[in-house]
Amino acid sequence: MSTILVTGGTGTLGRRVTARLRAAGHEVRVLSRRSEQYPVDLRDGTGLDAAMAGAQVVVHCASSPRGGDDAAAGHLIAAARRAGTVTNLVYISIVGVDVVPLGYYRVKHRVERMLLESGLGVTILRTTQFHDLVAAVARTLAKVPAGPVPVPKGVRVQPIAVEEVADRLAGLAVSAAGGRVPDMGGPEVRLLADWVRAYLAADGGRRRRVVEVPLAGRAYRGFVRGGNLAPDHAVGTVRFADFLAEGGGRT
Repeated sequence: MSTILVTGGTGTLGRRVTARLRAAGHEVRVLSRRSEQYPVDLRDGTGLDAAMAGAQVVVHCASSPRGGDDAAAGHLIAAARRAGTVTNLVYISIVGVDVVPLGYYRVKHRVERMLLESGLGVTILRTTQFHDLVAAVARTLAKVPAGPVPVPKGVRVQPIAVEEVADRLAGLAVSAAGGRVPDMGGPEVRLLADWVRAYLAADGGRRRRVVEVPLAGRAYRGFVRGGNLAPDHAVGTVRFADFLAEGGGRT
């Protein structure tokens, strides 16, 4: 059995990866700013060496849209080098980080390059958006108090279940480092407007009109072109309707 460090181990994905690895008998160290075991802020790296000591595998789930992921990755790489025991650093990324010019995506792509150039054994998995994120976007858009719900026009999304991603990450964590492995996409590609309608129907049967609104900018055009999709890797089996039927994403 391995000693595995999971960053962001208290988050939506990290806690599921942690549960799977512990169920398989591995020693798992949960690292996050709120962790009781290893309360580490990766933005400055304080306390990271103690968390990393003796670990064979790192599963890097921690991320922040507010920025700093590249700095965090730099601290993680340096600590793994100092530990000298890490044989696989597994990183969760996003489909389209190299083609959709969104600031958060650019940073994620920079982290991918840092890992591949680090000299460490690494594994990088890109996935499409989680069901939870699509539901959160729908919930935010629906907060407009009255009238139609505005949705970016022509944007398609391919949501995937976080549980299926956690299964895949747990498997990668106990395998040899594989570099960039095949992407994971959800089972269905539809317009974001369709997903918002499905969310509204499931959330108390609300019947508000959804209106697609054209936007501007390179990132928007990247989404419209489908840079965020992985139709050739639609390996997920849990549909968004299944997620909603089980109460996922409800307010």
